[in-house]
Amino acid sequence: MKKRKKEDFIKNETEKVTGIEDTENQDSAEAEAEKKVGTTRPHPGGLAEESNRDADTEVLKGKNLDEELNDQKDKYLRLYAEFENYKKRVARDKEELVKYGNESLLYELLPVLDNLEMALKHASNDVDDVSAEYQPRMAGLVQGVEITLREFLKVIDKFGLTPIIAINKIFDPSLHHAMTQVERDDVDENTVVEEFRKGYMLRDKVLRPSLVAVSKKPVNSEQLSRPSESPPHSGGFAEENEATAVSEEKENIEENIEEEM
Repeated sequence: MKKRKKEDFIKNETEKVTGIEDTENQDSAEAEAEKKVGTTRPHPGGLAEESNRDADTEVLKGKNLDEELNDQKDKYLRLYAEFENYKKRVARDKEELVKYGNESLLYELLPVLDNLEMALKHASNDVDDVSAEYQPRMAGLVQGVEITLREFLKVIDKFGLTPIIAINKIFDPSLHHAMTQVERDDVDENTVVEEFRKGYMLRDKVLRPSLVAVSKKPVNSEQLSRPSESPPHSGGFAEENEATAVSEEKENIEENIEEEM
């Protein structure tokens, strides 16, 4: 009996020692595992710091997202503005192409139009100079050229080509090209008194300016010389010489225009 109690006591003590060793081994294993993972047991101060770090990280992420969103929005607005400008530019180019697509062709047709007008002008002046036998034929030729010119003007008018009205208009450098100045006291100064070659507009654009003569105020002969030094009737001779010079200059200009065409 005593022997059995002794054995039970030894067995219990052995189990207690074994349990303590197991607990120590388990604690050692957990400590080794924590060392390997690199973590330590949390404590109240560490939890607060970790929470603050997480909050700061979240705030930083939010700021980065806002900045990225603003950058993307700015890029979108810029791209949208560029695309709108591109659409407007394409629409403007298309409109100009429709309006002025025939510009080069119409410009090349202007000498043909000038020749028809010049032929009609000379033929109308020469009708009375031919013999009575050829007058009907000449009149028929003039009528044919006139009809052709009228139809030609109708066709070019459909494409927006219109003549520039120059006679008795104030000289405009954007519409007229001055070839000479003529002294005139019956019109205002800088008035177009003669047209050597007609100009044309293509819609709202000057395709070819008019070649014109512009008026200027005549110079008083009394301002140039004293009355005692001027011979009698010198003003009449001066006016005649000036008219002759203007007529010769006009003929030279018309010859140059005919050579250009």
